[in-house]
Amino acid sequence: MNFLQRKFLIVSLFVAILGAANFALAALAEPVFIYKRVFKESVPEYIEIKVPESSGNPTFEIRQLDEEPGATAFEVSPALRSKIFSLVGQLNHFQGVDLDVHRKIANLGEKTFRWENGAESFEVKFNYTLNAPAVQLLQICEGLARQQELLELLQRRMKYDRLGVNDALMQFETDLNKGVFPEPRRALPLLDQIAGDSRFVEIARQRARALAERIRHSG
Repeated sequence: MNFLQRKFLIVSLFVAILGAANFALAALAEPVFIYKRVFKESVPEYIEIKVPESSGNPTFEIRQLDEEPGATAFEVSPALRSKIFSLVGQLNHFQGVDLDVHRKIANLGEKTFRWENGAESFEVKFNYTLNAPAVQLLQICEGLARQQELLELLQRRMKYDRLGVNDALMQFETDLNKGVFPEPRRALPLLDQIAGDSRFVEIARQRARALAERIRHSG
């Protein structure tokens, strides 16, 4: 075998190995749902939530548009993950779906639902929708964003502004009363920590204790 033949054989083997690796990676990939909202001059201006269908860690990104991008991992329950992808399925994975009402209403921010599965992807954008599954999915996504936003606020206040913890708890309680949070039990570790820490003012400890008790008995 001469030099050119050996070189051709090596290149052929490399291409075959690369192809096999790409095939294996594609086989390991799982569908991902992505929600994005861009609303300039609001707070926050940018929200993005990514939820893999089964095993991967969901991520969220909540920020102003001029801030540095960066996603953070968080957790959702199997039940909520299943609910999300059930709604995605009802919406035909966003293939050929028109969700916007197409009426002259106020700008409420551009929302995007996107489904990715390997090389295949579909997405739909809208300002406002009356589609029932889409409304449910939107409420879950916005609720998850608000839930994570307030959990981060609580963590910051606990670390840097102990006197401000009660104000953060009041914000949390207001949204809990409205039924905003998809999984309020995610707050229990922070609430228990506040309730049991004498470094926080007593009114904050009492509020945290009452909120934790309420969430535990809410079913």
